[in-house]
Amino acid sequence: MSTTPPLLITGADIAGEGAGDVLVVDGTIRAVGADAAGQAPQGTSRLSADGLVLLPGLVDLHTHLREPGREDAETVETGSQAAALGGFTAVLAMANTSPVTDSAEVAETVLDLGRRAGYVDVQPVGAVTKSLAGEELAELGLMARSRARVRVFSDDGRCVHDARLMRRALEYVKTFDGVVSQHAQDPRLADGSACCHEGELSGRLGLPGWPGVAEETIVARDVMLARHTGSRVHVAHVSTAGSVEVVRWAKAQGIAVTAEVTPHHLMLTQDELVGYDPTYKVNPPLRPTEDTLALREALADGTIDAVATDHAPHVRQDKEHAFADAAFGMLGLETALPVVSTTMVAEGRMTWADVARTMSTAPARIARLEHHGRGVVAGAPAHLTLVDPTRTRTIDRALSRSLSRNNPWHGRELTGTVHLTMLRGQVTAREGLVWADTTTKEQR
Repeated sequence: MSTTPPLLITGADIAGEGAGDVLVVDGTIRAVGADAAGQAPQGTSRLSADGLVLLPGLVDLHTHLREPGREDAETVETGSQAAALGGFTAVLAMANTSPVTDSAEVAETVLDLGRRAGYVDVQPVGAVTKSLAGEELAELGLMARSRARVRVFSDDGRCVHDARLMRRALEYVKTFDGVVSQHAQDPRLADGSACCHEGELSGRLGLPGWPGVAEETIVARDVMLARHTGSRVHVAHVSTAGSVEVVRWAKAQGIAVTAEVTPHHLMLTQDELVGYDPTYKVNPPLRPTEDTLALREALADGTIDAVATDHAPHVRQDKEHAFADAAFGMLGLETALPVVSTTMVAEGRMTWADVARTMSTAPARIARLEHHGRGVVAGAPAHLTLVDPTRTRTIDRALSRSLSRNNPWHGRELTGTVHLTMLRGQVTAREGLVWADTTTKEQR
């Protein structure tokens, strides 16, 4: 992409903390505030952002891009485009690809695919165990020392259920300040057939139950292992009030634990399953209302650190089955911010400053992405997201940039629309279009 002229963004509500101007020069935020206009060099373009909220570029800790191996469901390029439309400037690509990202070679392949696409920074997540088999540690050190500089490791989709192996993983990643992101699901309490929250509804629907305790016992074990090793553990897609209680207790003890919640667990409940629509089959499953409310409270008060999409695209033939036989997962990159806006901001639970913290600053810190999540401040890379906080839109799955259509938000009206996304000063998406819709990447 070629160099773009300096840009002065005027009148934006900067991270919900007041209106001001922001000057972007050579991919960096040159100045913020009343003196930004005075520092603008000749030839500076202007963008009026009155009524818009300016956030640091969003960072997603949990994205499935499917490449290599399942390019029919998603590619790094199409997933990156969806991410840019959703306001993201960096995503962490999960390891359950084919081949699995359990070596430095595969991690560097994913890194290079992301750089070639260019819409967001794609940071590979390394597998904890070889082939996600849960039997032997993967090449953690080699992935960490590779060009990909992997710092987050996860067998997501599968739990590292062997306590001894999890301990060894935590000890290993501590040597380079890495973190293990755990898919908390005890397979002895919720096996691969479990697909619905265990309770009255699962019994009525005749679906195999996935009890909350299967998550909570693993979370409890892992925070104790983190305390024992002095290492960092991250809990992926927290879904129950019980897990929230464990994380809250662990943080009070000074244990190095962080946690994420998905947009769908913030808004949707198990009641969506009444129609047996496999779009709503996700792992962990949608939970009862009391869990959803506990997750909202925990995100608002900081017990849960971050929102992560768990964007999980699937081709139609993998989803169009009887509920129990369909694939787990749903789309999330393009709708995460509107869901958080609708559920948390519009309802008064969070401010836009909180959104910046939970969708940019905290995830970047957890992933050790030093060039992201630094806020809208002078000297920071110009990773920026402009949001229209009052604009509503009805989600249409046919308009998704993803190759897949397993979109749980189809037909729903959500408030808060991404107006523009900028990566290192380059506009990657604007008003529903990515740059490839209007020009070629080579021209830019």
